[in-house]
Amino acid sequence: MNSYPLLDKIDYPSDLKKLTKDQLVELCAELRRFVIEVISQHPGHFAAALGVVELTVALHYVYNAPYDEIVFDVGHQAYIHKILTGRKQMFDTLRTFHGLSPFPNRDESPYDAFTVGHASTSISSALGLAVASKILKQEDRHVISVIGDGAMTGGMAYEALNNAGIQKSNLLVILNDNHIAIDPNQGALNDYLLDITTSKTYNRVRNDVWNILGKFNRLVPSTRDFLVKVEKGIKYVVMKRSNLFSGFGFRYFGPVDGHDVVHLAELLSEMKNIKGPKLLHIITKKGKGYKFAEENQTAWHATSSAFNIETGEVIEKESNKKVSGEKFQIVFGKTLTELAEKNPHIVGVTPAMPSGCSMNIMAQKFPDRVFDVGIAEEHAVTFSAGMAAQGLIPFCNIYSTFMQRSYDQIIHDVCLPRLPVILCLDRAGLVGADGATHQGAFDISYLRHIPNLVVSAPFDEADLRNLMYTAMLSKRPFSIRYPRGYGHNPDWQNCFQELEIGKGRLLTEGEDVAIISIGTAGYEVLCALEMLKEDNIFPAHYDMRFVKPLDSELLDLIFKKFSKIITVEDGALQGGFGSLIAEYAADNFYSAKIKRLGIPDKFIEHGSQQDLYELCGYDRKAIAKAVKEMIKM
Repeated sequence: MNSYPLLDKIDYPSDLKKLTKDQLVELCAELRRFVIEVISQHPGHFAAALGVVELTVALHYVYNAPYDEIVFDVGHQAYIHKILTGRKQMFDTLRTFHGLSPFPNRDESPYDAFTVGHASTSISSALGLAVASKILKQEDRHVISVIGDGAMTGGMAYEALNNAGIQKSNLLVILNDNHIAIDPNQGALNDYLLDITTSKTYNRVRNDVWNILGKFNRLVPSTRDFLVKVEKGIKYVVMKRSNLFSGFGFRYFGPVDGHDVVHLAELLSEMKNIKGPKLLHIITKKGKGYKFAEENQTAWHATSSAFNIETGEVIEKESNKKVSGEKFQIVFGKTLTELAEKNPHIVGVTPAMPSGCSMNIMAQKFPDRVFDVGIAEEHAVTFSAGMAAQGLIPFCNIYSTFMQRSYDQIIHDVCLPRLPVILCLDRAGLVGADGATHQGAFDISYLRHIPNLVVSAPFDEADLRNLMYTAMLSKRPFSIRYPRGYGHNPDWQNCFQELEIGKGRLLTEGEDVAIISIGTAGYEVLCALEMLKEDNIFPAHYDMRFVKPLDSELLDLIFKKFSKIITVEDGALQGGFGSLIAEYAADNFYSAKIKRLGIPDKFIEHGSQQDLYELCGYDRKAIAKAVKEMIKM
């Protein structure tokens, strides 16, 4: 472990305030080394943390957290904040079972002003905190929202800006601008910010005027207000456009160097005295201070394995070396590209996740048919619906946890008019280390009751491939959910096969107990069946493939043959697949005993997927145990 002379003395922000401004620079260097060293051995989000070292130090140096409240959007930026607020000694437990949360969490620390894991929420929540402080007569409290330019592509951020501009609350929004979320940012906002940050004329004139007039600030208190007016005038004349944020009623400051910790501290100290909504635009570099992360910011957004600090080479986990299948994300990307080669009407839509969902594979071959719409899930769904209305076949890929944000659009813009949008729910089920905010637990429950929508889940990689092909041919609203990580079928790249919509299948003949599974949870059932063979127990196993339409013919056969049923799903039990089977039994007067296994009615913490399956009681051991208990009933 490296030596950290200053960092070792910092446990809480109050310790930070004892340092001189010159020592802040040294502390930032130590923090950067500390993060690199820990994450190289304990994988986690990486490049974003390196990009906000100076900003986080300056914030805690100037403000008095937790009384002053700092809200991070989305939380990838919060690692330094965690280190400086009493969690340094536990930092190596980040994202592990029972360890530190990967994102800010109010239950974990009073310094985490708001629990967060989804993008574009910080201005809204910070405004709520600021308005509450005003009502509670705590107007000396400062509330700060730290939001990245990637999160600023989300519509919710602008709803909040619009409201904040009329509330006139004491709110500071810090726009951390590095022109990248996970992948490079796309869209008009990115171009607008780029115009501001790269205009040499504007920045030269602004800096000259700032330096000259700034000298009078201590002598003439009103100089600060005059500077703001001059700032607006420079932007309007040189940039030939009014400032977007000023139009929302915010005082705009910037852009400034987000890696100059001393200047940031001085600027924040000055801005504390300015009342009302204000926005500070800082320029940072994602991955700052680590060569490989700076050069490939997308690849180093988060690490999934340990790596060699000197070379950047991944130290492959032993568990990964034993995997026989392919990542579901790669199967999706390659299959989508194959389908797009065959059908020119296919287009791809993703909200800022082209590499995460592997839609970048299609984008490399058909760049004009893949659309990264930014962190805007609602727009992604309705945009897809618009293209579908003109005869295109959109594959709209959104992680299950983020698809929740587009619930109304799925109902109103896709399913009501019966438009053939194919909703691909990546990271469905328990995703592991990203924790409660990212678990894809709820999609079966929130999709299965929507009219006109096919709801499906592949058993393995080959099934995913065939469901995508079937969806393309179906000409109807279609959803496909699949998990994060690797499958178990090395022979997945088969010839396309159209599946009969709404039909399940018998996988294993058996007796006494029938296990009905949906999706990749069926693999845990297969493993349980192998364990049960040792005890001469041979239950039947059925894979339904479709939650909706439901295979009533197959269910009738099951209920007539078996009086003991176990359902297994990688989703919420409340209103989920097992509930659907129980409803079918009740509606059709079947009296079978039904045991449902899946995600219980609570938010599930972070940890490995296998640890979480065991925690929730639907891993292979739990399934085998349930079978034995059912037989005894």
